[in-house]
Amino acid sequence: MFDSNLHIKIITKVILAFFLAVFISPLHSLAQKKEVVAEKGDGIYRLLTRHGLSISENMDSFIELNKENLGKDNSLISGIKYFLPEKNNGTETVSAERALTKTSGKTVRYEIFGENYENVEITSNELNGAIYYLMAGHGGPDPGAVGKYNQNQICEDEYAYDVTLRLARNLIQKGASVYMITRDKNDGIRDISYLKADRDEVCYPNQRIPLNQNKRLRQRTEAVNMLYKNNRNAFQRMIAVHVDSRSQGENIDVFFYHDKRSDTGKKTAKTLQKTFQDKYDEHQPGRGYKGTVSQRNLYVVKNTLPVAVYIELGNLNHYRDIQRFIIADNRQAVANWLTQGLVTDFKTNK
Repeated sequence: MFDSNLHIKIITKVILAFFLAVFISPLHSLAQKKEVVAEKGDGIYRLLTRHGLSISENMDSFIELNKENLGKDNSLISGIKYFLPEKNNGTETVSAERALTKTSGKTVRYEIFGENYENVEITSNELNGAIYYLMAGHGGPDPGAVGKYNQNQICEDEYAYDVTLRLARNLIQKGASVYMITRDKNDGIRDISYLKADRDEVCYPNQRIPLNQNKRLRQRTEAVNMLYKNNRNAFQRMIAVHVDSRSQGENIDVFFYHDKRSDTGKKTAKTLQKTFQDKYDEHQPGRGYKGTVSQRNLYVVKNTLPVAVYIELGNLNHYRDIQRFIIADNRQAVANWLTQGLVTDFKTNK
């Protein structure tokens, strides 16, 4: 006699076996990812380096794999097991802040630039081998200088960040490797006049920015210096972008600071200044350009290991300067001129 209940049980077991084979196996495979135990004093940088993994290529993947077991500011906890990202199998990978570009004529996607600018075409290799650490001023809980224009609040950190993003994109297009030290995951490059202020910027790779100025500057400096040490012998530059705040009657041009001990920093700053001088002579003959190069005892310039230049874009309290900032084409022009100056710097100093 046919036992229908037995037949149903057999079918059920077959279906269950199929389910386990198809759906559980990938989970089992995931569990086979290499695990390592964090030692006392370990940070993500040290752990990845010890296991032969590139920091630039694996930092974001490591954080995503282990986010539930990370401490404050993505710190590691001694004695805890962490998954290591799988080594690159030959397919090039890029993170949101760095392009590993070896050939021109391809397009790479970077979400950090925003929906309208995230696809970046690599147009040349003229900056291949150059590494830039771009540090937009302030951010997080500190908006920096604040101005007013037509009843709209103009915050230094937003406009400095927009120019810095545009500069980063330009440099990547020319084959450079770029690290955004100050980062905002959702702003992107914005073509509107009034850039809404927020507080969600982080410091590379994903550290909360402290309110205390000394801690903030030290955090950024340490991020740059750690990256610098992992790129020894490469051509490296740190560029900090700010907007100054002076009296309302003072209209200023873009000017540049360098560390007094750095002859190369001075030379790089003068190269950028000359580029701006040439551009003003070309586009506004007779206007004159008064941007200066000088040494200044600034924390990030003094303490970062790469050659550093600190840039002030203008005066956030001056009506005409603000008019320049709120026009997106002007912000792009500044980024373009900085890019041209940095190309010249690379070709003459590499």
